Amino acid sequence: MISPTVDDDPTAQDWHHVFSVWLSIVGLIWYVFVWSAGLLGCWTARKRYRNRPNHQTAATLSSSVPGVSILRPLKGLDTNLLENLESSFRQDYPNFEILLSVADEHDSALPVVYELLAKYPNVNARVIIGALLYIVPQEGLRTCDLGDVVDVGANPKVNNLIRPYNEAVHDIIWLLDSNVAVAPGALARAVGILSRPSSHPNSPQRRIALVHHVVFAILTRESSFGARVEAAFLNTNLAKLYIAINVAAVESCVMGKSNLFRRSDLERLDGSLVPRRRQHDSGQQRGLAAFSRFSVEDNMIGLSLWHELDVRHDLSCDVAYNTLGDMSLSDYVCRRVRWVRIRKYTSLVATLLEPFTESVMLGVIAVVSTQFLTGVTHHLFLPIHFILWILIDLDIYASLAGHALPSSKRWEFLVAWVVKEMLAFPIWLLAIMGDEVEWRGRKYKVMRNGEMARG
Repeated sequence: MISPTVDDDPTAQDWHHVFSVWLSIVGLIWYVFVWSAGLLGCWTARKRYRNRPNHQTAATLSSSVPGVSILRPLKGLDTNLLENLESSFRQDYPNFEILLSVADEHDSALPVVYELLAKYPNVNARVIIGALLYIVPQEGLRTCDLGDVVDVGANPKVNNLIRPYNEAVHDIIWLLDSNVAVAPGALARAVGILSRPSSHPNSPQRRIALVHHVVFAILTRESSFGARVEAAFLNTNLAKLYIAINVAAVESCVMGKSNLFRRSDLERLDGSLVPRRRQHDSGQQRGLAAFSRFSVEDNMIGLSLWHELDVRHDLSCDVAYNTLGDMSLSDYVCRRVRWVRIRKYTSLVATLLEPFTESVMLGVIAVVSTQFLTGVTHHLFLPIHFILWILIDLDIYASLAGHALPSSKRWEFLVAWVVKEMLAFPIWLLAIMGDEVEWRGRKYKVMRNGEMARG
């Protein structure tokens, strides 16, 4: 006796057809949703970044503005390090200090730091080197012993920040990575956002407790092909979705290149994401040290502020300029793999959906769905889809850069963009199957909730 198959069973065929219809409908809804998010990011970028002021002068600021402690952790010679760090010294703001920190007294970044300290003797700046605090006043150089090197957890960046964080004079902290530069008026504008008066108690709008900046990649003549692919990634799809998520404000989404917040807020956090009103005094570590167990302390700080204190974030109209130098294509792949693996443990649902927000997979979903529902093959759909996608990406670039992509660079951008899109799914597939990452020459294992352990 021959058993009936799905093809022979009318009921099974009906269920299969209904399931396919609904799956196709969901596919088209998802297509529209992702495009809507992209358009929201594009529209917001036009509104926010194309109309930003050219400069904020100290003359327009009161001498009573809140003080800010700028913390810049250093390790090695990042591309454009001198200009990156100098952008902090050139902030047009009347009340700030700069604390630069390295873990090793032989770090190659130190000569650059000393050059800047000598060049700007009137700026309140100092560098903390492991167990030593170096101060450069106008009369010369001296050292002060501060004890043992601090190591509070697996995250080397947080370890490097603990001492300057504790030594900082002001409540407002600006964490600024060593590989980014900012405009002279960026601090003044960010403080202005952070210091806005709270809304009426009955208003659903929450207090702004963190101000962050979109990263914009800068290329030089020496930038390698991998760096160009990285720039195509940072300046297009990532930027528009990052902006869109923050505008929608459905959840915290923070990258750590440039974040401004209050230490008094951070000292109330323990990284549990449990609202303060429901927390019990368990003696768990609070403040910056509490985030040393996480691989992405920036994202976790944002999430903790959002959920534990029920406050919100806002994007400044400035960008954090990240100059890219020598990066091979394999370096780019490894970098993307690292961040996807980390996000897998901090935002699983978003990570699983990530490949379906890229142009190739999204276009295939739309083609298959429409073909099944209509029975018609639309040969022009994919070409139109990709052309419109590229145009939106170029518009995002123009908004963040302040000018359109130069015509002389359009072909090299297009090649990098195509490579980036073609690698998106393979990178995701490779990343989703592992839990080990390499960061600054050391291997770490990523665990639940984004916590990490040394390899």
